[in-house]
Amino acid sequence: MQGVVTISASYGARGDKVGRALASRLGLPFIDRAIPTSAAARQLGLPEDVGESLDEHTPGRWERLAARFANAATPVGPEVLSSEVPLTPERFGSASKTQLEHVADTTGGVILGRAGMVVLGNRPDVLCVRLDGPVEARIAQVVGLGIDEDTARQGQRDVDGAREAYARVFFNARQDDPRLYHVILDSTALSPETCVDIIVRAAEHRLGAVAP
Repeated sequence: MQGVVTISASYGARGDKVGRALASRLGLPFIDRAIPTSAAARQLGLPEDVGESLDEHTPGRWERLAARFANAATPVGPEVLSSEVPLTPERFGSASKTQLEHVADTTGGVILGRAGMVVLGNRPDVLCVRLDGPVEARIAQVVGLGIDEDTARQGQRDVDGAREAYARVFFNARQDDPRLYHVILDSTALSPETCVDIIVRAAEHRLGAVAP
């Protein structure tokens, strides 16, 4: 299989499990998300009104937020952000775009998060997938993994907020915009195995190859 599958997943939608299994099925590298845990999300110190227009906030505020995201993110590819140049949302977004394009142009991969659906969505060798579901069902799935309910609810607020902020701050996009995806699945109603099967079939069609 040659190409990229991007996966955008809300908290509790099993993005990591589906992404890793999908990468194994397709024989592609797995690229993890930039904002992996509720602890990392909480440490970002997100503004409560992050869903509002970026134009309503001072540049300094978003520069600080960009720096926090940069520290939480795991680098991919050759792009390195020099500490000698002020880090802005535009600069961070450009560096992330370069990293993801490097993956698409070389090894291909299954990319979880990182706003891959925005950066790479117009390429013919990319399939964009969204995993979601009702909030209560997603929290129930996390509780089913042995996490207490209060922690799961806090994690849902923190992580979903961080991921939405990532898309808004750096790419002026909303994760729940259906126009950004080729496939949208309710992974609280479908098992991870079923989700993987559906995505593999879609990848075969979209990328023009037969997965192993």
